[in-house]
Amino acid sequence: MARILIIDDERLIRHALRDILEYEQHVIEEAEDGNAGLKALLAGKFDAAFCDVKMPGKDGIEVVEALALKGVETPVIMMTGHGSVELAVQALKAGAYDFIEKPLDLNRVLVALRNATDREELRKETVVLRQRQRKKGGVDMVGQSPALEEIRSVVAKVAPTDARVLITGANGTGKEVVARKIHAMSERSGAPFVEVNCAAIPSELIESELFGHEKGAFTSAVKQRKGRFEQAQGGTLFLDEIGDMALSAQAKMLRALQERVIQRVGGDKNIKVDVRVLAATNKDLATEIVEGRFREDLFHRLNVIPIRVPSLAERSTDVPLLVDHFLGGVSDELGVAAPVFSKEALKALSNAPWTGNIRELRNVVERLVILCGEEVTAEDVKRHVSGL
Repeated sequence: MARILIIDDERLIRHALRDILEYEQHVIEEAEDGNAGLKALLAGKFDAAFCDVKMPGKDGIEVVEALALKGVETPVIMMTGHGSVELAVQALKAGAYDFIEKPLDLNRVLVALRNATDREELRKETVVLRQRQRKKGGVDMVGQSPALEEIRSVVAKVAPTDARVLITGANGTGKEVVARKIHAMSERSGAPFVEVNCAAIPSELIESELFGHEKGAFTSAVKQRKGRFEQAQGGTLFLDEIGDMALSAQAKMLRALQERVIQRVGGDKNIKVDVRVLAATNKDLATEIVEGRFREDLFHRLNVIPIRVPSLAERSTDVPLLVDHFLGGVSDELGVAAPVFSKEALKALSNAPWTGNIRELRNVVERLVILCGEEVTAEDVKRHVSGL
């Protein structure tokens, strides 16, 4: 069942269309001209609208143009009489979803409506998913501390370029968020962002994961497989925990960065790749180089722009903002009202050691939402947060 607005200056057309749509169990409202229709669309939430092209006052094209200017995304199906197809095409260019010709055909009306409402459902789902992503972290770098402002400044300068970036910092500080922010602000933002956790992939599989393999390259290679480099073509490849990458894969990685070509495991064909590489690690790569676990030449290839993400203890003034950021997402996920954090509670959280950094803070916010009432006090924090 959808809520639909019919905009037409002909009463018989409005009533005929109402009869069709109400029979399909939809909720119908009417507007007798473009001005009234535009006012209704701006004031109410409709799943779709049927709008005549030629009307006194504002015509259908002007209605659609006004909706676009106001950012209203309700799909509008234009209705046109014989000889007005050119006007309908203009309306489509102005932002209308579809058009149907008069006299109205039952099947055409229902098909156009179904397509429009399906599109609207997809749009709403996309909005919800984006909101959830932002609440979970997404590409937001939350905070106003000098350390974070410095990172924002560097990201703004480096993102539009193709320079490689090495992001360092302890576990849970938000290195992936920085990488995603760089991608989102780059000219590659419309292409894939592909992440590889080098620490989570066994050393004997890392080459296949990165570069792909040919059928028969090893026992379980029953078919050809594209690696992460090819999957990220035109976009960004994020190598998380690069310090844990096997030395054999490091050699191939160096060649890929130098020559912008890869070879699948078991193959001899050079494959050109256009990929921006961002890397992150919680290890001291200088020490890893001295101890022979990381190639110095690869380090210099990756470390064009170094970004160090500070620990949460180094940016404790950001804790209240982070709490507020996580609170909405956690409450929505749990289906409960968000509690109020007292000033004393926020002060106690700001003074916590946070050895697990931002990741630990989010877990603590979720814990407090579940275990506390409408208000989180300093006593609640001391009771439920270790180390205080």
